[in-house]
Amino acid sequence: MAEEFIVTPWEVKGRVDYEKLISIFGTQPITRDLLRKIEDLAGELHVLLRRGVFFSHRDLDLTLRDYEDGKGFFLYTGRGPSGPMHIGHLIPFIFTRWLQDKFNVNVYIMITDDEKYLDEPNMSLGEARRWAYENTLDIIAVGFNPDKTFIFHDTEYIGKLYPMAIKVAKKINFNTVKAVFGFTGSTNIGLLFFPSLQIIPTFFEKKRCLIPAAIDQDPYWRIQRDIAESLGYYKTTAIHSKFMPPLTGLDGKMSSSKPETAIFLHDDPKTVRFKIMKYAFSGGQPTVELHRKLGGNPDIDVSFQWLKIYFEPDDSKLKKIEEDYRSGRMLTGELKEYLIEKINNFLEEHRVRREQAKELINLYKYDGELARRMWREGPWNIEELNS
Repeated sequence: MAEEFIVTPWEVKGRVDYEKLISIFGTQPITRDLLRKIEDLAGELHVLLRRGVFFSHRDLDLTLRDYEDGKGFFLYTGRGPSGPMHIGHLIPFIFTRWLQDKFNVNVYIMITDDEKYLDEPNMSLGEARRWAYENTLDIIAVGFNPDKTFIFHDTEYIGKLYPMAIKVAKKINFNTVKAVFGFTGSTNIGLLFFPSLQIIPTFFEKKRCLIPAAIDQDPYWRIQRDIAESLGYYKTTAIHSKFMPPLTGLDGKMSSSKPETAIFLHDDPKTVRFKIMKYAFSGGQPTVELHRKLGGNPDIDVSFQWLKIYFEPDDSKLKKIEEDYRSGRMLTGELKEYLIEKINNFLEEHRVRREQAKELINLYKYDGELARRMWREGPWNIEELNS
């Protein structure tokens, strides 16, 4: 009997069967033909596509067709600033930046400081805004094009968002958001209204919007797809990633609320080493002798899986590591040391770019070409708002 698993926007538990999840959510698998199409248009495949980390989609084929036909598309993703970011949080941003580079398109990044204040009982509005700033630095450090990227904090940009938000809100009834978001009689009315805000960046341009995100976020966009055409816009499209597994095993996903499961972007080299050596679930044998004789199992080894997902992009090197680990030539400790080096190099480069982001932040929020237009002209003209 297959193990049970749960995937919702609020909870991920168990060993996820991604093929079954595609069937449950009613999404489409990313086929070899679709990968070939992306490679033809982009010139290459990102490691997250090659390794199947992004595995599911909604209407990605239509987005690519629009690009081929010269209509273009745009990208939308976001971050709920509930605290410090870990490496799993960066996966959709890394991939979104690659898409921007390859297709030369605009990116809109919503920082939902309002939603996190409303959702977190012990968070002050000031704290939510502080984390919005800190998280924005981490996002900028990924390397988006400042003239084609607009990063906005909801509490700052709400004046531009609100007219369209009430048009969206009028299309959505309470039963719908109750079913999709799990709202109850005790849910505060701010959260009841928030889905109206989260949807509206998909209407920032009269083109298809493509959202790269983890698969658990997909239910949020079903509402948009139900109402978009009645407002004169395209149904949003999406490309979904698998979860970055926690250090402690392959069940569930990395969690900020459980520090032993995650490597945070601010973790120093000693902390990274300690966490991986102590918590990273091993596919190795109990003793060196047995491991040399029987070999390890990279399919359940978290260190190997993290290398496979992102931290070892060289396919030939990854294959050699897998062969050596299975044969027993590479020990668990050696595999962990290799991952530690990879992650610490990644985090060191990220910290340098993050420090530089402090001087660049206004380009993404106010002064870059796209940001200036979004503040000066707004996303919509008067005729659209009054229709």
